[in-house]
Amino acid sequence: MSALIPERQSVVTTLSPRTSGTPMEIGIDSFAVSLPDPSTGATIPQTERMERLLDEVETADRAGLDVFGIGEHHRAEFLDSAPALILAAAAARTQHIRLTSAVTVLSAADPVRVFQDFATLDLIAKGRAEIVVGRGSFGEAYPLFGFSMHDYDALFAEKLDLLLKLRDKTHVTWHGRFRPPIENRGVFPRPSQAKLPIWLGVGGTPESFARAGTLGLPLMVAIIGGSFQRFRPLIDLYRAAGSSAGHAPKTLKVGVHAIGFVGETAEAARDAFFPGHAYMISTIGRERGWSPPSRSQFDAMCGPDGAFLIGDPRSVAEKAVMASRALGGISRLTFQMSPAMNDPMAMRRSIELLGSEVAPVLRTTSAAPQTVDALPH
Repeated sequence: MSALIPERQSVVTTLSPRTSGTPMEIGIDSFAVSLPDPSTGATIPQTERMERLLDEVETADRAGLDVFGIGEHHRAEFLDSAPALILAAAAARTQHIRLTSAVTVLSAADPVRVFQDFATLDLIAKGRAEIVVGRGSFGEAYPLFGFSMHDYDALFAEKLDLLLKLRDKTHVTWHGRFRPPIENRGVFPRPSQAKLPIWLGVGGTPESFARAGTLGLPLMVAIIGGSFQRFRPLIDLYRAAGSSAGHAPKTLKVGVHAIGFVGETAEAARDAFFPGHAYMISTIGRERGWSPPSRSQFDAMCGPDGAFLIGDPRSVAEKAVMASRALGGISRLTFQMSPAMNDPMAMRRSIELLGSEVAPVLRTTSAAPQTVDALPH
């Protein structure tokens, strides 16, 4: 342990330009995954898994991280079908960290109820709530709530329109195709914040990037494979669409949701993360025709050219800085750590290292593209 300290300290001096502007925010996203232990096949009780999740949020708050997000899924291996409830429990146990969905599957939800849930959360959290809305990467929510996947995009566009109107006005008149009309009705409660932050979560569809830019909404990009660089044209499209719509550059924030984990050493981080990652990807892969991931493939994704931010503090910080440079500057970076859930001590330590050794480096990197490009090569 002590032999690593000088090198860790050098991360700051090597990668920390004295910059001005808005610092990058650092956080964690969780899908409340409940996976069997790959070595034993045993699964912990769901009540224990939920308690561990809330402990993760508390640890992140104590570690000084900026944001914690909870996803939304309607599958047996996830416990996050009601993210606002989990976030409300977390709000009562934290003081500073911002709390958000990651993402709310808005296409299959009632925007009125979504707004009310997160406005209530914002009151409990004293102004720390946010929403990331998206269409979801799984389809279970659509038939569950009586919607058709054929209306995948039309549902989202209409419901996003209503949600933004609900945020901006207390009394709303609105007509749409998929929901009964609203005729000058007040929607309560109102949040603590004057304007509840709403981010648009996207995968790789150009139309989604352009939509976020046109609406002037902050963008949260899920980059869970390939390389960071391949998303630059889509982010440029977002910024161009926002500029054409008259939105100020400072309002066009770009966030990245990435698979990440920090260990005392790169090998320790990979060893803690890979078993759960392989199990989860293999489970989903059986539905989608994917081959099970090999350890060599996983290690390659953790390497310099892959999109996984998994390693020791120095390598994770270096790679995150390079990712920000490749994307023209990012405002927020969130780490998806859920596959490591079966090792709570490693999970807690990873969160602590992210807060104490990685986040301080990344916060000296402004989100402005020209600042990021000024980093030393």
